[in-house]
Amino acid sequence: MTEQLIQQLTERLTAVAEALDRTLGRLDAHQEALNAKVDQIIAAVEEHTAQPPAPELDQRIAELEKANADLKAQAGRLARKTISPVVSALLSKYNEADSLDSPALDKILQSLPVEQRIAVKAEMARAGMLE
Repeated sequence: MTEQLIQQLTERLTAVAEALDRTLGRLDAHQEALNAKVDQIIAAVEEHTAQPPAPELDQRIAELEKANADLKAQAGRLARKTISPVVSALLSKYNEADSLDSPALDKILQSLPVEQRIAVKAEMARAGMLE
């Protein structure tokens, strides 16, 4: 009976080994197919990055750079000529005239911290409201 049991175990082990061999063969084939796809993707990416930009893109880039420069120049010309709403509210609160002297402005702004007073004065000077 032991010889028969050994024979059965040998046949089963042989069948399992053959099944494992077939599975490994399929896995190898699948891996090779994946590697081929990855190589194709890499080649496509390298080809795309190696190509110079199309003339239309160069033209569009030049147009956008020109528009950007024009907008920057326009922004420089259209500098703010008004005061902020906070300063406007402060001034209207005290019913002051369009033009102020520095001592009167100091009195109005005394409730603000020093940094804010400096910022408000600078903004008003830029707007031409300080004498």
